[in-house]
Amino acid sequence: MPAPTISHPLTAWQRVIYGVLFGIIYLISLLPLCVHYFFSDVVLFPLVYYIIRYRRKIVHNNISSSFPEKDESEVRDIERRFYHWFCDYIVETIKLFSISRKEMKRRMVFVGTEEIKKLMEQGTSVGVYMGHICNWEWVSSASLWFEDSPGEVSQLYHVLENPVMDHLLLYDRGRMGGRNVAMSEVMRYIIKMKQQGRPHATGFNADQTPTWNNIHLWLPFLNHPQTPVFTGTERLLKRFNMAAIFMDTRRVRRGYYVANLRMMATDTTNIPDYQLTEQYFRLLEERVRNQPECYLWSHNRWKRTREEYDRMFGKKEKQEAAKTEANN
Repeated sequence: MPAPTISHPLTAWQRVIYGVLFGIIYLISLLPLCVHYFFSDVVLFPLVYYIIRYRRKIVHNNISSSFPEKDESEVRDIERRFYHWFCDYIVETIKLFSISRKEMKRRMVFVGTEEIKKLMEQGTSVGVYMGHICNWEWVSSASLWFEDSPGEVSQLYHVLENPVMDHLLLYDRGRMGGRNVAMSEVMRYIIKMKQQGRPHATGFNADQTPTWNNIHLWLPFLNHPQTPVFTGTERLLKRFNMAAIFMDTRRVRRGYYVANLRMMATDTTNIPDYQLTEQYFRLLEERVRNQPECYLWSHNRWKRTREEYDRMFGKKEKQEAAKTEANN
């Protein structure tokens, strides 16, 4: 099993905390999933939804603005179903600490792996566009479906500020054999794999909100005509001519998911700029609309607006243009 990328070592005291938390979480994870789901329904959902009211305003605003055709009762229904699913996502992530490989492969099914295996046998690496829909932690089990493949399965992850939680999450995501690659190290990882002649299939969760300085493209997404989006995944795929795949994940029933690996492009070098990114967000929106309760509505996806961006950067761009014209 490849070692996960660890971004920061633990101090002696942090190792003690890690050991205690790991032991508690692991023991809880040994409980049957039916017990986890009972806890999700009876304890976790009332706590998160009614008492803590975790991001209720953000969730409601995101859903209502994304589905203006729905009335208030329909929005509330999606909202409640989202929180039920979100609580299930939490207990399923805990269960990942001890669930067997056989059971994981039965509950998280990947369709379309053969085409990716053929590409890797030919020496072509693959970039998999993922989204925060259904259980993206269980997606780390994709490596189980490529054990007979010549390539490596990996996924990008965002390093957590808390080193103890970061190590716990890395253990959870690396249990099934996939490699975790920190976002800051992805370029180094791809270059190293290319130099070694080792193809890889790497997952990119590309639907988060970019920072102001990383906004290069605005796209319509879920009834929001100006949504800032990441374009880094596309740039990497085109630079290294990696095939592009969209992971279309749906929840079949409680505790069971199917990820359909849909080919977007086998040769990405000559694809026009932003075409892959636009295609990805169209496919993701299609999936969200088909199963809205399983999308991460608690993320403040539209907190950055085009108007604010233009106020912040428009003046700077005009000043640079004026300076260039004066120098000429």
